[in-house]
Amino acid sequence: MPSTAMSHRLQRYSKALSLGTFPSVVYVLQGLRKKYMKLEQPYILLSKDARFPLKCRPNTSDINVFDQIFVGREYRCLDDVAGAGLIIDCGANVGYSSAYFLSRFKTAHIIAIEPDPQNFSILKENLLPYGDRYKAICSAVWSHPAALVLSEVPFGDGREWSRTVRVAREGEKPAMTAIDIGTLLADSGYERISILKIDIEGAESVVFASNYEGWIDRVDNLVIELHSDECRSIFMKAIEGRGFILSQTDELTVCKHSS
Repeated sequence: MPSTAMSHRLQRYSKALSLGTFPSVVYVLQGLRKKYMKLEQPYILLSKDARFPLKCRPNTSDINVFDQIFVGREYRCLDDVAGAGLIIDCGANVGYSSAYFLSRFKTAHIIAIEPDPQNFSILKENLLPYGDRYKAICSAVWSHPAALVLSEVPFGDGREWSRTVRVAREGEKPAMTAIDIGTLLADSGYERISILKIDIEGAESVVFASNYEGWIDRVDNLVIELHSDECRSIFMKAIEGRGFILSQTDELTVCKHSS
């Protein structure tokens, strides 16, 4: 009988068939290389749902994010969106979700926001082939402009996909100035946000606590990962009575405007 680890690996490789025939072969081979060759440099992964190859860092959470987006296709809940214009990707990590959206929605423009400089560096490489269809911002999304730093307190499993920010203390040098969604929309040249994706490791409790009234009714589709009961309560209060139809896809709360 195969070991539990081997069984899990076989299940994972079987699911990778959703990437497409050749991409699934690449996925398996890269997994074997990573296991037996102790890779130190980023390697390439492919998917039928990504127009261009994607870089993945070994020994990081990048492969977990890739699995969620391209193997599990967690954003399939948005595949029926028609004529997407502006997409705002809050918590874009290394750019996989943005690459998925840019590949799926051929005329869309994306604003990708990621606060961690190392994640952001890979994000820029992954989105570069999409030319002028995206804007990448190394910052964090907040309810208002604020001086922030990366938090030293681990969140979740503490890995690269769980980076958090906090307000800079008095006398502490800020690492970034936070940006709010209303400002992003106002500066974009678009009247509405076709898709707002939010995965910001608990900071959604700040974003939806205040200063959201000016932009929330200009969002057509909103997909968010809520990281606590408090976050869920604050978010639900903010969208109450605003015409969204709610559903759940995996870890994501999906809100589609009824009009």
